[in-house]
Amino acid sequence: MAKAIYHFGGKRVDGNATMRDVLGGKGANLAEMCRIGLPVPPGFTIATTACQGYYDNRGRLPKDLVESIHKAVRRLERETGKRWGDPRNPLLVSVRSGAAISMPGMMDTVLNLGLTDEVTEGLAALSGNRRFALDARRRFIQMFGNVVEGLGLERFEHILRAAQAEAGVHSDTELSADVLEDVVQKYLVVFKEGTGRTFPDDPHEQLERSVGAVFGSWMGNRAVEYRRIHKIESLLGTAVNVQSMVFGNLGLDSGTGVCFTRDP
Repeated sequence: MAKAIYHFGGKRVDGNATMRDVLGGKGANLAEMCRIGLPVPPGFTIATTACQGYYDNRGRLPKDLVESIHKAVRRLERETGKRWGDPRNPLLVSVRSGAAISMPGMMDTVLNLGLTDEVTEGLAALSGNRRFALDARRRFIQMFGNVVEGLGLERFEHILRAAQAEAGVHSDTELSADVLEDVVQKYLVVFKEGTGRTFPDDPHEQLERSVGAVFGSWMGNRAVEYRRIHKIESLLGTAVNVQSMVFGNLGLDSGTGVCFTRDP
């Protein structure tokens, strides 16, 4: 198999800004930001060529790619000092698409991946903020249920709205830890009712299925129609960026967003 994994962050950067066809726009720019010395949370990009391998393998991740992903996670553990599935110091990641040409909102993203019941408790203890840990957990269950299992967002959102109404608040940021714990349990019930399975408690399974779902979204109706309308042709597929999490919901002194510059 051609090289499938490209690391960025820490002391190793495998790509650069010229490699959009292989790394996609996000992956190429993450690599370039590392090269110029910006503080980029470490991660790895799964190349666009692996997307074609997913479809050639009838919508499943090839075995050698799965092995490469596991190896990349172990390297990410060494770079971050965190451990995959370890409640005492958990490594959590985001999984994002990234085609060579930007297709905003057309493909899928999963955040807070790596959270299990045990890791959620560990994150609460480590952060000293149980509300944050439960909020991250409920967001992950909703994203995974929607992106990976195809469960409609409304099945989760109506639970959240009902909790807000009962608590007499207007925003999920105003919900207490106790309320969020109840929301999480109801989300897990919705997941089981919708899929016939309990929510996966193995971070490796969570990651493999999320990567597969992002590759799968390349041929989703939205993405296919977007490429048709904008006459985007000859792309190999989407890359997948797996990156250590930065949290925008940790507290009033944390945030995530998009920054623009006139002079890159």
